[in-house]
Amino acid sequence: MDTYRFGTVDYAVFLGVTILSIAIGLYFGFIRKSRNGPKTTTPTNEAPERRHQNFGSKKMNDYMMGSRNLRVFPVGMSLIASCISAVAIIGTPSEIYNYGTQYCFIVIALVLQGLAVSYIYLPVFSALQVTSSYEYLEMRFHSAIRSIVSIIFILDVVLYLPFLAYLPALALNQVSGMNMYLIEAFIIVICVIYTVLGGLKAVVHTDIWQVVIMFASVLTIVVLATCYIDDQADFLEGLVRGGRLIFSETNPSPFARHTVWSVVIGNTFYWTSLNAVHQTVVHRYMSLPTLKMARASIAFLVVGAAFFISLLCYLGLLIFHAYRDCDPLSAGLIMNDDQLVPLFVVNSLGHVYGMPGLFIAGIFGASLSSLSVYLNSTSLVILQDLVRGCFKMELGEWASTIVVKGSIVVLGLLAFAMVFVLEKVSGVLSISVSLAAIAASSTFGIFTVGMLVPWANTVGTAVGGIASVLLTGWISFGSQFAAASGQLGSQRLPVSVEGCLANASVAENAWVAEEEVFPLYRLSYHWISPIGVLTVVVVGSLVSLVTKPTDIKSLDSDLITPVIHRFLPKECFEQGNAEENSVKDNPLLF
Repeated sequence: MDTYRFGTVDYAVFLGVTILSIAIGLYFGFIRKSRNGPKTTTPTNEAPERRHQNFGSKKMNDYMMGSRNLRVFPVGMSLIASCISAVAIIGTPSEIYNYGTQYCFIVIALVLQGLAVSYIYLPVFSALQVTSSYEYLEMRFHSAIRSIVSIIFILDVVLYLPFLAYLPALALNQVSGMNMYLIEAFIIVICVIYTVLGGLKAVVHTDIWQVVIMFASVLTIVVLATCYIDDQADFLEGLVRGGRLIFSETNPSPFARHTVWSVVIGNTFYWTSLNAVHQTVVHRYMSLPTLKMARASIAFLVVGAAFFISLLCYLGLLIFHAYRDCDPLSAGLIMNDDQLVPLFVVNSLGHVYGMPGLFIAGIFGASLSSLSVYLNSTSLVILQDLVRGCFKMELGEWASTIVVKGSIVVLGLLAFAMVFVLEKVSGVLSISVSLAAIAASSTFGIFTVGMLVPWANTVGTAVGGIASVLLTGWISFGSQFAAASGQLGSQRLPVSVEGCLANASVAENAWVAEEEVFPLYRLSYHWISPIGVLTVVVVGSLVSLVTKPTDIKSLDSDLITPVIHRFLPKECFEQGNAEENSVKDNPLLF
């Protein structure tokens, strides 16, 4: 990696696909919009029109929500783009290389979360026709819950954005020698430009090309690397001898890193928390005209993400085959696991003209798509949940445009500024990831209480959310401190350095008495999300029962998931019909 540099063909491939990606964003964001102008569409949602939310003008509705008339294919591709980031491309193969194939059961979790999102959570958002998912929290509980959760979302985004620019910049810097700050500035500026110009339509249509590049780069690497294997039987035997083929680990211990139970259950909760209530995905669900189309986009997401993650898992096995006799980390070829995939591409496929360029372009596409999605959705949250929801300010079209586009620019500047912090602060990655996991599980738990527990009230939900944050924070940070102080041993599978050309040795794992470590600190990271969600549900439900539970008969049935409608009293449905008739009698409310 120190001696390899991009060749002319690599630069041509990388710049070609990147420029085309930018051109698509600018086309949908500026040229096509200027040519056609905002279109007036008639809402075709199965949900009643009384719930339809708008931004005060056709132009803003088109900019922020695509006039709620987008198509399944671009939205589905955009959902895949947000689900598969550069972190997944770099991290998943490394996870398989170090811990074996048990992680592949994540595909089952993707299917289960798709069913949960489609039939439990999405029908509620579709019935209410929200623009921001956090609007639901005010309808169900109180405006204070909505404001707090939306602020947590914004802070989470601010912490996460710099990683989306830093990771591709680091990869390109390693193979080209280009200045990292220039690369990061280029990424952020381009994303800000086409997001500001085109809004949701530009983001969604640009994601299509970026997903194609991600798929093309990884698929090409996998196919070529497989073709270069002379003896398939030896390939399989090497995986068995190395202990990487693991599909039947049913150890009930919650302390094992990967088991069937931890991977399936933990990732079902984790992926559902991301794809059920997170604003970046709800925003795109609501841009589709019907609930049926939104469900189709989720099916698109499940199939695409499952296929792509399966490719990444197989890539991890190919990498192990390549380095089964000489572990790169032990040999000093890389400094950390994040460099494992780029090293494999350069060493194994660097002689194929343009392949390193295509790989870096894939990482760029993953980061560009995620960055643009976060910028777009966060600007909507700032307008709807802070300016309009928290501060109760009703802005006109011009003022709303300033708030939205100004927010995107400010978020871009913050992302670039935070990159400098990444280089100075040790351990910021693990801290930020932990904060994101804590926020996602507690937020998802709050929505789950609201939709599945009819008697839940504001006090109980708030107490449950606080309890979840404290418990998951205690577990997450306690685990990090225990690992950093050497109290926890590594569960990595053994590696070899027998085939290394230079002298190399495998670092011996120091024996540690893990039994003496507090049990919560030894939990597999897969269990943090289920613990956080269930804490909100259990605590929120019990506290609500002892602090004047909500009168179920006063609830609107649209606020509760259809899964438990059969258990609701008839008054809940009569209230919804009464409100709908009231709105029809008063056309000024539209």
